[in-house]
Amino acid sequence: MKRWDADQESAAEAPDLAALAALLADRTRAAFCMALLDGGAWTAGELAEYAAVAPSTTTEHLNLLVSGGLLAEERRGRRRYVRLAGPEAAETLENLAGLAPYRRVPVRSLAEANHRRALHHARTCYDHIAGALGVAIAETMTERGLLGRDDGPVLTAAGAAWLAGLGIPDAAPTAAHRAHVRTCLDWTVRRRHLSGAVGAALYRHALEHGWVVRAVATRILTVTAAGRTAFRDRLGLPDEALSPAPALAPPRA
Repeated sequence: MKRWDADQESAAEAPDLAALAALLADRTRAAFCMALLDGGAWTAGELAEYAAVAPSTTTEHLNLLVSGGLLAEERRGRRRYVRLAGPEAAETLENLAGLAPYRRVPVRSLAEANHRRALHHARTCYDHIAGALGVAIAETMTERGLLGRDDGPVLTAAGAAWLAGLGIPDAAPTAAHRAHVRTCLDWTVRRRHLSGAVGAALYRHALEHGWVVRAVATRILTVTAAGRTAFRDRLGLPDEALSPAPALAPPRA
């Protein structure tokens, strides 16, 4: 039997959590990632304008995020587009945002205050519903026995029947290795919303049937009149979960 030589060079693989943390330690890179939680593909110029940074700086940051595996890139003619690498990257970012401490940011107008109010109420998180609405959906589904939590989140038989009644007979993953049912720690209220293939299927259904509409160029979702009726009748969501909190007062001069 060959003896182990302590001087012999060897190597093994281990997750480099510090490398991932370093990617998000820069606020500009973190802002890019949060913007890309809309599930879309952005150009470097669009992200530069969004974060108010120089194009050359944007390119450097994007190269790091792509090489680090958080973003994927594609070429369309001469244009370079970037998007999140996949649903796992989106869920990781949302969970990290839920654990991160809050910091105060300036709110300079009533319009901006109401934008934040709407974003906190209902928004997309990559391909599923987040915000207070998303949390209410997950918690109500659990209370009604549609989701089980004995050994992680699972869709129960009652939950599968409920989805079938909506016209979603099979919410099995459509992408390789996509989890059937997952939850994300929502940064709005520090509770969990529904993600995974089931969360994505429910969001697609709500969008296609006009229960929610997505605001142009933002992640904000608005529950329609039809959606309020559907969420009440189909899931028993209370009225207070279906609309943003009362309007905020304008900031003082």
